[in-house]
Amino acid sequence: MSASGGTKAIVAALAANLAIAVAKFVAFLFSGSSSMLAESVHSLADSGNQALLLVGGKKAKREATPQHPFGYGRERYIYAFLVSIVLFSVGGMFALYEGYEKIKHPHELTHWYWPVGVLVFAIIAETFSFRTAIKESNVLRGKRSWKEFVRHAKAPELPVVLLEDLGALVGLILALGGVGLALLTGDAVWDGIGTLCIGILLILIALVLAAETKSLLLGESAGTEETQKIEAALVDGDTVTRIIHMRTLHLGPDELLVAAKIAVQHDDTATEIASAIDAAESRIRDAVPIARVIYLEPDIYSEAEAAKGPDPEASPGGPAPAAH
Repeated sequence: MSASGGTKAIVAALAANLAIAVAKFVAFLFSGSSSMLAESVHSLADSGNQALLLVGGKKAKREATPQHPFGYGRERYIYAFLVSIVLFSVGGMFALYEGYEKIKHPHELTHWYWPVGVLVFAIIAETFSFRTAIKESNVLRGKRSWKEFVRHAKAPELPVVLLEDLGALVGLILALGGVGLALLTGDAVWDGIGTLCIGILLILIALVLAAETKSLLLGESAGTEETQKIEAALVDGDTVTRIIHMRTLHLGPDELLVAAKIAVQHDDTATEIASAIDAAESRIRDAVPIARVIYLEPDIYSEAEAAKGPDPEASPGGPAPAAH
């Protein structure tokens, strides 16, 4: 991910949400609309989320230490996961509670022009924020659909901001609909229903974010395109004749670990094999610059061993050895 691009989208969303949160809260004070209160808390939660993403990005840049030899790149995943928790608890659950209370104890809206005016202003501001996130995401999205981009992006910031901004826009429309129906019908229950809808929307978005960032935290492999480039760079057809097996793992959005067992000629000398490994590492880094940690193990390829298939006990996550 372009660091500047992701940061630009986060800062744009943060500025918009802070301004909108203040305006929504003022509108709530004047009108007593539960939709406006839920939306103001939603915007405050979003502002906190963008601050978390900025903190995560800064912490991820720390140098590796003996205790954390692979660095802190996954800090960005941790803070993105915290965003989903904040969105679920602070945004979604509060909106559900407030909507339930408003339906149970409805009261007439006053100074209706405050919530309507603020909601229109918020929709315009969120549209600009959403437009920035879309523009920055398109640089990385390529030909992938938006669903594929959100599901397979290794950098969490832009998908998080995209979903937050989308949720904010839909939430504003729901709030405007709830307030509008309450004014048209004279029944404040519609305001509570709009608030409930906002809560459900936020919880759904939070669950999607939690699922995607959980996958990143567990550790994802390189994408198909990067894997193909690494495989092509590894084999030179001379000293390195084939890949026996290979695994990749994202240590962070911009750092990839590559571990592979490669087949070499049985009569190669140690010097020739060492030179071949150095050359293979150089080719991999040229093909995929984010492949910064590379471990290559030379071996002699055996068709008989290959025919047995992979050893499950040699695989990460495979069955543990039986206790003796």
